[in-house]
Amino acid sequence: MKTWKKVVLWIIAILIVILGGTAFAAYHNAKNVANEVYQSSGAKSERDASQILKDNKPVSILFMGTDTDFQGRSYKGRSDSMMILTLNPKTNTTTMVSIPRDMKVNLPDFPQYSPSKINAAYTYGGPKEAINSLQNHFKFPIDYYITLSLGGLKKAIDQVGGVDVVSPLTFDSNGEHYQKGQLEHMDGTKAMWFSQMRYDDPAGDYGRQARQRLVLTALMKKAISYKTVLNTGFLNSISHNLKTNLTMSDMTQLALHYRNANQNIKNDYAHGTGQMLDGVSFQDVSGAEQQRISDVLNNSLK
Repeated sequence: MKTWKKVVLWIIAILIVILGGTAFAAYHNAKNVANEVYQSSGAKSERDASQILKDNKPVSILFMGTDTDFQGRSYKGRSDSMMILTLNPKTNTTTMVSIPRDMKVNLPDFPQYSPSKINAAYTYGGPKEAINSLQNHFKFPIDYYITLSLGGLKKAIDQVGGVDVVSPLTFDSNGEHYQKGQLEHMDGTKAMWFSQMRYDDPAGDYGRQARQRLVLTALMKKAISYKTVLNTGFLNSISHNLKTNLTMSDMTQLALHYRNANQNIKNDYAHGTGQMLDGVSFQDVSGAEQQRISDVLNNSLK
């Protein structure tokens, strides 16, 4: 019996060493990938974002999706979709507000191109201009940003094993069929085309925004976890399609302390009306709507 106890103890000790080494290697690899995707925004900082995370206070993230990295599209492009997310660990609530891609704004660093569409801010000045423009427009602090291409979204969804989404309408896109009211388990390709379709939606870009929120919500439920953050395959798969000013430490804080924020998800969007200006079509968000969105976002950080 003493011999068997020694054997068992040795086996346990070996397993601890192996598991500990594996965990360290996973963290080390994940940290290397996190360093690759890190890119400072250069935007005006309204708050100390890292301290916000350390104190487990509500945090805001600008998510920008670019229509690139698939079917040979490798250009920089514009931010084809934009969403402001707030994660509130006190109320376990995530608030997602979609921004119309054609919303009329003034660009702080490019007055010569103002007024302009908000999706052009990324083209002219990258994340910096997009963040500064939205902060000025809605009087709301943006702590972090994430830029992910449509091709990267496809890879991320495949890495987490697909997402479950109920389509709000029946349509076909790029050989894929979607049925209204039917829960579907979508792989990356199906989810990508579900998110991308715009012209056949009766609600136009607003309908596409709603579908993008559905996909992002489903992805968040799987992706915001400690295991995903340390999953080298997941991070490697999207490393060439992703840029963010979240450090590895920031990502770990989010995974550990904000993962329950997806228990309650509130969806909203800034609604505009069509306006032609010098032959260019804009979405004009009224002052009242601008204030409403500002209130929604600022209240979500309380």
